[in-house]
Amino acid sequence: MQDQEKMHEQTEQANQAAQNPQAAQTSEAPASDNGASQAQAAASPQQNASLEEKLAATEAKLAELQDAFLRAKADTENIRRRAQEDIAKAHKFAIENFAEALVPVKDSLEMALKLETPAVESLKEGVEMTLKQLSAAFERNRLIEINPVAGEKLDPMKHQAISMVPAEQDANTIVSVLQKGYTIADRLLRPALVTVAQ
Repeated sequence: MQDQEKMHEQTEQANQAAQNPQAAQTSEAPASDNGASQAQAAASPQQNASLEEKLAATEAKLAELQDAFLRAKADTENIRRRAQEDIAKAHKFAIENFAEALVPVKDSLEMALKLETPAVESLKEGVEMTLKQLSAAFERNRLIEINPVAGEKLDPMKHQAISMVPAEQDANTIVSVLQKGYTIADRLLRPALVTVAQ
């Protein structure tokens, strides 16, 4: 008899659960939700602390990178400014060394002109000394003369042929030099003027 009553109660509960499944779920849900919300509440302070630490570390790293960027930018700006100053000085004083080397040549020429009645020999000697000073000034400043010898092959990069003359040597070779040429630091300043064999 008791077994029948128990079965009857269980049947009624099953029927009620089938008719109203949401009620059965909600009666069980609060217990499970309560457990989850308690677990979240317990985990939340730890997660917040961890996130705050990560945020602080990221902000510190950002500040460090920003400082490094600003320093690098300032260094680059200083280097650029110094380079511009150096270029401006190089343009302004480019011929300073050459001018310095030419001053003694001018002094020698002025002294030669001060002599009222110079002897031919002393005049010649003075001109030779002045020419030596000038040649030394050219050499110090890498101003090299182009003075090809007869028979040398014509080089259009260094020589300029003024005329072609009949000669007993190979064609396109130099016969005579009418005017010396010059290079400065391996760059052609003036080509040598030459006559060339036909």
